[in-house]
Amino acid sequence: QVQLVESGGGLVQAGGSLRLSCAASGRAPSGRTFSNYAMGWFRQAPTKEREFVAAINWIGTITYYADSVKGRFTISRDNAKNTGNLQMNSLKPEDTAVYYCAGDPRGDMKNPQLYDYWGQGTQVTVSS
Repeated sequence: QVQLVESGGGLVQAGGSLRLSCAASGRAPSGRTFSNYAMGWFRQAPTKEREFVAAINWIGTITYYADSVKGRFTISRDNAKNTGNLQMNSLKPEDTAVYYCAGDPRGDMKNPQLYDYWGQGTQVTVSS
């Protein structure tokens, strides 16, 4: 079974930076492991629906970003270490949310409903 564990969240002032990591382990029923599947980052603020932030394909050659984070966030992965990362720069108070990594989507990497595997989330709080 795939397990994903996020880390790196915290409290930061507006304009600051944080780097989130997602450590993956296990194997999907399909037989795929981390180096074989795409992954994404999503976030959910209080009273709001979970929203797409960024996604990356299995080999790291294709990335997608939400318009709200484009130019400020960078998604990456290290398949040798089974780790995905989200570098967040120029953080804004509206970036405050619980951030989740997700793996092995059944289609569109930007659609949270197509992911079966999720981490527990890590809180990011940006103060003004």
